[in-house]
Amino acid sequence: MQIILTGVAGFIGMSTALRLLNRGDTVIGIDNMNDYYDVNLKKSRLNLLLQHPNFKFIELDIFNGPELLKVFLHHSNSNVIHLAAQAGVRYSVDNPSAYSDSNLTGFINILEGCRAIETAHLVYASSSSVYGGNTKLPFTESDKVDHPVSLYAATKKANELMAHTYSHLFNIPTTGLRFFTVYGPWGRPDMSPHLFSESIVSSTPLRLYNQGEMTRDFTYIDDVTESIIKVLDKPATSSDLHDTLAPQPHISSAPYRIFNVGNDNSRSLIDYVNALEKSWGKTATKQLLPMQAGDVQNTAASSTALQDWIGFSPQTKLESGVQKFVDWYRDYYQV
Repeated sequence: MQIILTGVAGFIGMSTALRLLNRGDTVIGIDNMNDYYDVNLKKSRLNLLLQHPNFKFIELDIFNGPELLKVFLHHSNSNVIHLAAQAGVRYSVDNPSAYSDSNLTGFINILEGCRAIETAHLVYASSSSVYGGNTKLPFTESDKVDHPVSLYAATKKANELMAHTYSHLFNIPTTGLRFFTVYGPWGRPDMSPHLFSESIVSSTPLRLYNQGEMTRDFTYIDDVTESIIKVLDKPATSSDLHDTLAPQPHISSAPYRIFNVGNDNSRSLIDYVNALEKSWGKTATKQLLPMQAGDVQNTAASSTALQDWIGFSPQTKLESGVQKFVDWYRDYYQV
């Protein structure tokens, strides 16, 4: 199989591409290599991929529609995994234009590329952030997601609506994956495993927002990549359960699906910190702070729909995943 994969130098992108290459697929990787975080980490990820003969890298911003379309037309026999996006809930408060450029205009450019080559399947990254102000737990795909609390979340919800439109108008199979707090080796340095580890190692205060009274459905990277690839191999279809009198947001008469990708086991932020402390063999100094704008207090995923669709759902235990992250961190940063 040939796959166009955007965001290939990113955390989930590199891990997914590596898994595809190792099973014999051809990957056309796209990334703009921006400096939202340490570019050297992105280059290190990319270097792992460049060792594979079936990998081709194209440095390109998905905001550049004409050039992106050329890539699609040149690799017309491709499925598509779209992971490129401007990430970060808190960053969206101060830098909204970065999100409109990448997550909205960029996503339209991806959809137009898929339309031009009549791709057999588009799998794209949504986010658990779309659940926004919802408080009914666990979150299920049939829940309404009309009250985002960050611009990032709003752009991800917009992606789901835009994908449905193209599935309906042009019969393009699209599957959106709502990722829940992905962590593990090669993760982004602006995410909590890195930030908390830096605090523990340097004996500086570890900042816990909302006084640490938060829960998350922590999902290990290997479970995420396994989910992506199994979903890619099973293109979205229309659903017999779709009811135009009472439509649900995750299914349709068009070839369109939405799935949660979470661990089905929400844990407290304190449990998470405890696991990091145990792996590092060192106790953190904790600084309790108020809730930050755009954050949600609790997340929890129902993974029943994903399990029913592909026969798999994430299952790595938090303590095991954290230990693997710490082992990688020690090696990569020579701590």
